[in-house]
Amino acid sequence: MKLNYLIALVLISTLNSFGQDKLELFFDFNQEIPTTESQKKLEHWMNENKNVEITKLMGFCDSVDTKEYNKKLAHRRINKVANILENHSIKSLPTIVKVAVGKDFRQAAIQDENRKVAIYYQNPRNAIPHIEEVNDTIIEAETEIFSTQLAERFRRAKKGDLIRINNINFQFNSEKIVESSEPILINLYQIMIDNPKLRIEIHGHICCNPDGNDVKLSYRRAKYIFQFLKDEGIEMGRLGFKGFGSSRSIYPIPEKNYNEEAANRRVEILIVQNK
Repeated sequence: MKLNYLIALVLISTLNSFGQDKLELFFDFNQEIPTTESQKKLEHWMNENKNVEITKLMGFCDSVDTKEYNKKLAHRRINKVANILENHSIKSLPTIVKVAVGKDFRQAAIQDENRKVAIYYQNPRNAIPHIEEVNDTIIEAETEIFSTQLAERFRRAKKGDLIRINNINFQFNSEKIVESSEPILINLYQIMIDNPKLRIEIHGHICCNPDGNDVKLSYRRAKYIFQFLKDEGIEMGRLGFKGFGSSRSIYPIPEKNYNEEAANRRVEILIVQNK
């Protein structure tokens, strides 16, 4: 079953050709129902986008009240929006990511802008064939195990350590990440939130290119992760990024097989500060 799961993810990653967009809905103080204006915006958007697929919902709150209360409120806001989408037959992917951020992000000066739910969605250009071997329970369980292990690795890491994240995958010859790898970025974001003194440098590496000086693609991929974390509210002072091309390959180039290529094509996180 695990082999089927991995094969399915590879097929999905290969076949994906999606562009992802975002819609933001806003809420009044301590309310879990969007404002009247946001409800009208959502109604119009749903009428115009009946074929989209929801990939992620993120809930945010203002700085008032406790961290625990705001996370619960963010969860309720996410669930309310999810119910509205479902009632209007807007499809959510089986692997949809739901993240309640609460107030643990860089707050805007205007509190009204902090009380929101961000809807991430994609417009499929080509239909992906149904793959029976993909088991949602396995995906959920293995994702949870990976998230816990990754968080523990960061918690224990010391300044100067390198943490390798092999399963952040990108579209072919592009800096755009494949949809199946997005939960890993969410994990990394949550790790940055849970460890407020953590500072990192994102290192991008590629395979298959004998020119070790060609760092453009690896630079763009590292920058993509940097930009994701920055856009979600992680302070720039805690982030850095570099592209190394194939100059620090694990296996000699040309690689002998797919496994060696995958090992060389990786993202590493340098711990700059952690306590």
